[in-house]
Amino acid sequence: MAFTRIFIAATLSLAALGGSALAESAHETATPPSYRWSFAGPFGRYDQGQLQRGFKVYREVCLQCHGMQLLSFRNLAEPGGPGFTTAQAAAVAAEYKYPEGVDDQGQPIERAGRIADRFPPPLVKFPGATPPDLSVIAKARGYERGFPQWLIDMFTTYQEQGVNYLTALMLGYEEPPAGFELPPGASYNKYFPGHVILMPKPLSDKQVEYTDGAPMTTEQYAKDVSAFLMWSAEPHMVARKRIGLQVMIFLIVFAGLLYFTKKKVWRAVH
Repeated sequence: MAFTRIFIAATLSLAALGGSALAESAHETATPPSYRWSFAGPFGRYDQGQLQRGFKVYREVCLQCHGMQLLSFRNLAEPGGPGFTTAQAAAVAAEYKYPEGVDDQGQPIERAGRIADRFPPPLVKFPGATPPDLSVIAKARGYERGFPQWLIDMFTTYQEQGVNYLTALMLGYEEPPAGFELPPGASYNKYFPGHVILMPKPLSDKQVEYTDGAPMTTEQYAKDVSAFLMWSAEPHMVARKRIGLQVMIFLIVFAGLLYFTKKKVWRAVH
């Protein structure tokens, strides 16, 4: 009789644990899909057109809440970036106002932005909350790809976890499932840890006007601004890949020279 009671109790406990696990799995964070990027792989490089579109999306949408305080306007004209000329970068900077002391009456003075200025702070202030700075967000965010994928990533130079996550996050807004309670003012996002995100859905179709013929869709906006954020987090990636390739070629040639030198020096001995 005692054995029967223990068996029943153990069965009920396992059933409860199983139900709890199923309930938790229903709300697990989804793994972001892998998107195609021009800068992927050892020979990848940034698409200047995509970076320019992403910068436009950032200015018209993301800058309302998020700053990029580690980036200066002069970076827009540097090699490997969006491909702006110095004059174009200076014109963009001049569209913003920066404080420059006070006048004789103690009133604040503003000046037009210069190419050496940092990107402006967010246009909207949130009392008691500070949305994250986006300067290096593409490197600061990511997800685990698990074994054996992380081992394969070592050889394929995979580094797109951040941009995949950012793109999926902007596309992951959905209606919450039945029984899921959202706090007031929050949204449900299947890719955000815990699924409760305070940032409202930022993008919608035809929100930003493109002039190069690219689709004006939510998915295209998300990809473009994510690519721009990848460049801001690693602006010298193209140069790094080029130097890495040169170093590998040098090492291969150097190893060959050492091999033939060794053969010549020790030829008489053999």
